[in-house]
Amino acid sequence: MNVIKNWILPILVGLVVAGLIRTFWFTLVTVDGQSMRPNLEDKQVIIENKRATIRRGDVIIFNATDEDPQLKSQHYDYVKRVIGVAGDQIVHRGSDLYVNHKKINQNYINLSQQTAGTWGDWTLKTLSSRNIWQKKDQNKSVVPKNSYFVLGDNRAISNDSRTFGFIEKKHVLGKAYVPIWQSNKKLKEHINDQSKNYFAK
Repeated sequence: MNVIKNWILPILVGLVVAGLIRTFWFTLVTVDGQSMRPNLEDKQVIIENKRATIRRGDVIIFNATDEDPQLKSQHYDYVKRVIGVAGDQIVHRGSDLYVNHKKINQNYINLSQQTAGTWGDWTLKTLSSRNIWQKKDQNKSVVPKNSYFVLGDNRAISNDSRTFGFIEKKHVLGKAYVPIWQSNKKLKEHINDQSKNYFAK
């Protein structure tokens, strides 16, 4: 009886608590691919916070199976940065991104990614008029209700909202954080804190 009370019961309780935390709060995930470089590298371990509020500038993990037609029902999760939320107008001109006519801060990527990497000049209307977007997202001039517009930081190679449309809120798995044991302060600012410094000053 003492063995059960002193050893087995605490272990079982610990396993249950760990399972609940993993299911409802956060878990560790591994980045797969180069689409978030230089801020997240392939095989880098990050934290997925399932309860965090999503804001512009945040990096999120979402289930891309029903978002990216190229996957053809294969299960895959994507890591991308939120550029726009419901109701936002988004315009890219030259090297600048504007959300609701306000220039945003893009200090997390270099000038090459801000210009050629972001596909030149466009608006949501011009992007969404292309047939490569999902039909539900086509011909929109603002981000729809309960949706996000996302881009990868490595925009020259990233497969993101420019190619398949808006991300529905219901497919978001969580917000990405760089763990405390990773010591790169600039990296943490670019991932964990970008929403606090979203618009250019």
